[in-house]
Amino acid sequence: MKEMLTSLFRNARNASRELVAIEESVINAVLLDLADAIAAAAPSILEANRQDLERMDRSSPLYDRLLLDEKRLTAIADDMRNVASLPSPLNIVLEERKLQNGLQLKKATVPIGVIGIIYEARPNVTFDVFALCLKSGNATVLKGGSDAHASNSAIVSCIRETLVRHRLNPDTITLLPSEREAAGFMLNAVGQIDVIIPRGSQQLIDFVRQNARVPVIETGAGIVHTYIDKTADTAMAANIIFNAKTRRPSVCNALDTLLVHAARIDDLRAFVAPLAEKQVIIYADETAYNTLQGLYPETLLEHAHAEHFGTEFLSLKMSLKIVGSLDEAIRHIARYSSQHSEAIITDDPLSKAEFIKRVDAAAVYVNTSTAFTDGAQFGLGAEIGISTQKLHARGPMGLRELTSYKWIIEGEGQTRPL
Repeated sequence: MKEMLTSLFRNARNASRELVAIEESVINAVLLDLADAIAAAAPSILEANRQDLERMDRSSPLYDRLLLDEKRLTAIADDMRNVASLPSPLNIVLEERKLQNGLQLKKATVPIGVIGIIYEARPNVTFDVFALCLKSGNATVLKGGSDAHASNSAIVSCIRETLVRHRLNPDTITLLPSEREAAGFMLNAVGQIDVIIPRGSQQLIDFVRQNARVPVIETGAGIVHTYIDKTADTAMAANIIFNAKTRRPSVCNALDTLLVHAARIDDLRAFVAPLAEKQVIIYADETAYNTLQGLYPETLLEHAHAEHFGTEFLSLKMSLKIVGSLDEAIRHIARYSSQHSEAIITDDPLSKAEFIKRVDAAAVYVNTSTAFTDGAQFGLGAEIGISTQKLHARGPMGLRELTSYKWIIEGEGQTRPL
């Protein structure tokens, strides 16, 4: 396998070198053509997806992420067209000046080169990653999980056929074998892959961080909190909680832990009552449990234990804790947060300012749902992931985050003194 993978990595590197010479108009034409091709390829993609779904337990949080249907494929095609319409992130002058010795300095954006993505049961990622990487001039090496291999293979075939129609190198996108062994070679492909971006569970991210010799941008795991301050509007809070928890519970921006100021204990039922409609299980601390007994369905209310805080549920489950102050809420978030998305619901400008200043997360929300942590929602086009680290990129990663830069120095014969 080593020789085969080395050849694939080399081909991807060669493709990345070819991409820098491709005009933006050609790139956009490929993306628009691919968006149309998705509809034509839908039967084969959905059949491959059906085969993957048959092997997965419907109760698994990954099932919804694995699922493709015509509606989702249409949304993917729309995202593809959206990416094509966005301005190129390349050759943007970030800084320019003239030195005293007459040298003209310019710092301009360039592609990173070859971007490796290691991900689990998310076939939509295959389309999203390709669109963003192509638009930003990068070749892509993908290592998907065995759960989605049939779906990913059908999607990559569609993409490569489109590249060939436009006389571009099909090795611009490479799908590695689904075997775990391939991941090990990918993580050690120094000089062949420029950066690896893991997308998936905390377990996957930890594995990549601990084993990679290639630079890594961490994305994904979202342990998300929403804090209801003592001045929060009750109806607003209930709507935001319902949306953040139930819109798509299997995604990383879904609410995991609700923190409620003790002064609002009498409104606790109003805050969580809508969740019963979606059969949301609440793991409540002692105070919240005693308050909700008889007011929230008995089958959906359970005592919280230590493991229910700091957990990314990825399902219709959440934990609930009563806190005595804004400071206690912020300290709880600091202890358990994955630095993804955190929210406060308040009418107090001082609480708002304190929360924004002190909460350390890629996205901090005031009076709105954390479900908006998404590249498309932020106007970035389809996202390649949500970075929870602080180097290079943070939050939803769109086109600009897939570039580096280089210095361009122009002179008229200047030499540096000996």
